[in-house]
Amino acid sequence: MTPPDPAGAPLFGYPAFVRLWLSDTVKWLGLFTSGLALQLLLIESLGADQADLGWVKAAQWLPMLLFGLVVGVLIDRVPRRPVLVAGDAVCAVALAAVGTLALAGVLTIPLTAVLMFVVGGASMCATTAHQSFLPGLVPTRLLPRANARLDQSMTAAESVGPILAGALIRGVGAPVAVLVNAFTYAVSAVLVWTVRAPEPAPTRPLRGGIGRDLAEGARWVYGHRTLGPYAITLHLWFFFNSGVMTILVFYASQELGLSALQIGVALACAGLAGVAAAGFAPALAERLGLGPVVCVAAWLTPLALILMVLAPPGLAGFLLLVLGQLVYGTANGLTDPLTMSHRSAVTPDRLRARMNATIRSLNWGTIVVSAPLAGWFAATYSNRSAFWVGIAGLGLSALLLTLSPYRRAEMPDEDAG
Repeated sequence: MTPPDPAGAPLFGYPAFVRLWLSDTVKWLGLFTSGLALQLLLIESLGADQADLGWVKAAQWLPMLLFGLVVGVLIDRVPRRPVLVAGDAVCAVALAAVGTLALAGVLTIPLTAVLMFVVGGASMCATTAHQSFLPGLVPTRLLPRANARLDQSMTAAESVGPILAGALIRGVGAPVAVLVNAFTYAVSAVLVWTVRAPEPAPTRPLRGGIGRDLAEGARWVYGHRTLGPYAITLHLWFFFNSGVMTILVFYASQELGLSALQIGVALACAGLAGVAAAGFAPALAERLGLGPVVCVAAWLTPLALILMVLAPPGLAGFLLLVLGQLVYGTANGLTDPLTMSHRSAVTPDRLRARMNATIRSLNWGTIVVSAPLAGWFAATYSNRSAFWVGIAGLGLSALLLTLSPYRRAEMPDEDAG
C-alpha cells in the first residue's frame, strides 16, 4: 500500500521513511566498520589465508543459497516490519559473540564461520523484507530518490566505516570494531520497531503450496522483458565481483604491504564516490534514461579492477588502489538506486518479496561458490591471476546487459501494484 502523497510532500516529509533511513544508516556504519575488521582479525590473529577467507565468506552467504527462495515466499505472507526487527536483533547477538570470543582468545576460523552463517541467515530475512517494505513508505514518484538517499547513506558509511575500523584496529584491536557493529544492529532494531506505516494484507498461499508460489516469482523475474536480462547479468556480476572482493584485503595487506589504516582509507574512497554518484543518479536517469545510465555504469567495475590489479607495492600501489576504489564506488552509486527502484516499481506488491528473493538468492548464492573458489585459485596461482579472471567475467556481464532490452528500461509512471 503506497502512502498518500499530500501536496507533493518531499521525501523527508514521510516519518516512516525517515526512521527506516536512520536505522539503515546506523547499521551500515557498523557493518562497514566490522567488514574490514573481521577480515584483518582472521588474517592477523587467526592466521587465515585466502582459502580460509573464502570459506568464512561462503558460510555467511550459504543461508541464501539454501533458504533464500523459500524465505521470499514466506515473507510475502507475513508483515515485514517484525522480520526486519528480528533480523537485526539476531545479527547483534551473533556479532557480539564474535567480538567477545575474539577478546577472550578462544575464537577459531570454524567458529567464526558458524557465527557468520547465523548473521547471513538473519540478514537474508531482513533484507528480503526491507526491499518489500520500502515501496510502501513513499509514493512511486519518490522511490528513486528514496533509494538514492538510502544508497548515499550506505556509501557514506562505506567511507567512514573502513577508516574507523583502521583506527580502532590500530588503537584497541579488531574485536572492538566487530562489537561496534553488534551495537549498531541493536540500535537499528529499536529504530525499525518505532516505524509506523500501514502494510498491505499478506499474500494468501496459492493452491499447490510453496512450490507454486516459487514458480510464480521465478516466472515473473525471468519472463519479464527487462527484469530477466538484468537478473541474469547481475548473477554474473555477483559471482565474479565477490571472488575479487574475497581476496582484496589479503592482496592489499600481504602483497601491496599496506597497513590497516591505509586499506581503510582506500576502501573509504569507494564510499565517497558512491555518495556523490548516488546523489545525481536520479537526475541523470531522468535526462539520459535509466537503462543507458545503468549500462554505462556496468563497464566502470571492470575498469576499476584493472586499476587495482596493476598496483605495485608501496605508495604508488596505494594511490592506484584509491583510484580504483573511486571508480568502483562511482559504478555502484550510479547503479544501485536506479536498479533497485526499477525492479520494485515494475513488480506488483504481492510479488515483491518473491522477486527480491529470487534475484538475491541466486546473487548471494553464487558467493558460496565463488568465494572459496577465488580463495583457492589465488592461493594456488596468484592474487593477480584471480583478479584478471574477475575482470573478464565482469566485462562479460556488462556486455550482455548492454546488448539486452535493459538498455531501454525506464521507471513506470504509476504503481505496478
